[in-house]
Amino acid sequence: MKGMRYVDFIDTGYKPGKNDLVCTFYLEAKNFRRAAGAVAAESSIGTWDPNLKTMRPGIRKLGAKVFHLKRNLIKISYPEELFERGNISQILSSIAGNIFGMKELDSLKLLDVEIPRRMVKSFPGPGFGVKGIRNLLHVRKRPLLGTIIKPKLGLREKQHARVAYHAWRGGLDIVKDDENLTDMRFNRFEKRVDETLKMRNRAEEETGEKKIYMPNITAPLSEMKRRADYVMDKGGEYVMIDIITTGFSALQEMRDYLNGRCVIHAHRAMHAAFTRNPKHGIDMKVVALFARLAGVDQLHTGTVLGKMEGEKEEVLSTNEKLLSDLYGLKKVLPVASGGLHPGMVPALVRILGQDLVIQAGGGVHGHPSGTEAGARAMRQALDAFMEGADLRDYSREHPELEEALKRWGVCEA
Repeated sequence: MKGMRYVDFIDTGYKPGKNDLVCTFYLEAKNFRRAAGAVAAESSIGTWDPNLKTMRPGIRKLGAKVFHLKRNLIKISYPEELFERGNISQILSSIAGNIFGMKELDSLKLLDVEIPRRMVKSFPGPGFGVKGIRNLLHVRKRPLLGTIIKPKLGLREKQHARVAYHAWRGGLDIVKDDENLTDMRFNRFEKRVDETLKMRNRAEEETGEKKIYMPNITAPLSEMKRRADYVMDKGGEYVMIDIITTGFSALQEMRDYLNGRCVIHAHRAMHAAFTRNPKHGIDMKVVALFARLAGVDQLHTGTVLGKMEGEKEEVLSTNEKLLSDLYGLKKVLPVASGGLHPGMVPALVRILGQDLVIQAGGGVHGHPSGTEAGARAMRQALDAFMEGADLRDYSREHPELEEALKRWGVCEA
């Protein structure tokens, strides 16, 4: 029985079944039709030489099918038998494995993935999700406000904790480590957690509000488990993981290990290495989908505004992957972070909605009057929006906001 040529994987009359996994790709190639078949072949049962002596009856039905080809877009349907349920690494190795390096194509980007219900049900999803996070913080409607300790590296443990305290006192809900702060010689993980949670407790007593600290536990898996245990033993309720550099296998293991005992904040450090190019790589909403399946509760998705790349349509579609109904999985809270300041808050909420974490680093700590004033300015900007007030008018009676607007201006987007 002969193997299958690349063109044999094209069937424009095929209609995906309810248990098929469907991928949408952007494709550029000199021979578009052959390259489309090559993508389907190499991501399912095929190979470059169709004259296989190892083909057996029944194997052909496992082949992926290109059922749509139009204007550089192709859609491929995969039978569920090709995938191991509950195994993100295996699924991604199939649909996003060798295909990006094939000479048959010039550019290829995985734009979207539709996963069937039975496969979704093999994943736990978030332990807390949007509702659980809001219940934990006792914040029902407005966006959550946070900051990242800056400078990214260099502060000692007590200095770090003091900065966090002033951010909380100023009105922020959340303080988090940055993506590259773990266990440094000048800032040891355990001592940082101890000192910062002490300041969290003090800030809660003084403000009467729930406050959250997100320590970065990113490390080899066994050490991540140990660090998570340490955080929870000290009264922490959140951990942060750099999910791309850590890997989906470790992320799935951590979700199972934590089992709803602790909120997982997902940082996407390194994502732009394969999401940024509009013609090649993997779209951020695909990352978001698999992060949700794996069980993160919050995920950085972009700001539209600020210093990081990410067009409005891209960010909105990524957030939709986190907040849409997905066969009963809890919803993931999007996080906007990168180059934000108080003058951007109203525009940001208008664009992205209220199920959102707004994080400002330099836009808090760079305030002319310091961190606490910067935090107050962020909270005042959000209060102004929630009350339907004009930001500039509101600032006349709120000096911290007024000072922030003088420094950074107002975003009119």
